[in-house]
Amino acid sequence: MEVEAQTAPQGAHSSPKIRVEGLSVSYGAKQALHEVSLSIRANSVLALIGPSGCGKSTFLRSLNRMNELIDGCRVTGRVELDGVDIYGPGVDVVALRQRVGMVFQRPNPFPRSIFENVAYGPRLYGIRNRRRLEEIVEWALTQAALWDEVKDRLGTSALELSGGQQQRLCIARALAVEPDVLLMDEPASALDPVSTAKLEDLIQQLKERLTVVIVTHNLQQAGRISDETAFFLDGRLVELDRTDRLFERPQDPRTEAYLTGRFG
Repeated sequence: MEVEAQTAPQGAHSSPKIRVEGLSVSYGAKQALHEVSLSIRANSVLALIGPSGCGKSTFLRSLNRMNELIDGCRVTGRVELDGVDIYGPGVDVVALRQRVGMVFQRPNPFPRSIFENVAYGPRLYGIRNRRRLEEIVEWALTQAALWDEVKDRLGTSALELSGGQQQRLCIARALAVEPDVLLMDEPASALDPVSTAKLEDLIQQLKERLTVVIVTHNLQQAGRISDETAFFLDGRLVELDRTDRLFERPQDPRTEAYLTGRFG
């Protein structure tokens, strides 16, 4: 049965950006997800919460088929992006990952210049004109709230940036190919409080132009930045609702137990 929030956030689109139906994922003999069904609204932030090992990162990686990079992984069910099953025959996985970008737990800039990090994706997709690349790099770094900090040193190594700057650079790199969806796997877990605050502000701005799905262990962060929250436990989706309602009036006693710190 599909779990869906009872009330759409103000301004939500009538059709979901992503619809998941009966999604199950196994790694060899271990089943990590069990028949997960939910819808993700366009131009919103969905937070995925739950204890370690509950399946939320597996679910996240299923949304752009990153799990296929793991040997022995088996996926069943449907994941629709704008009504098209991304696991259907003939789907171009490279094009899918252009539309559904990902930012990982720890910043992973390439050992190249700041400029080349951001220009990498557009070059990969055929853009060669230097003037156009410069425009894209400036735009993406501006969207990631990093342009003013690095505009005078675009030729320096990305590895010289602070951790928070590196994470925003990775977001800029993802934005440079203009995705529809941005997946974020605990993007603030390695950041200091100031960098975390900047990242949270950025996420709020990003939802104006794309859909964000974020895994977080920080319940306060989920409460601050997300429109809806999904609680996972033992590979199953327990509850999905508007964030304020889920935190204040959870419907499932397991959700309440997790939110009040009785486990996890």
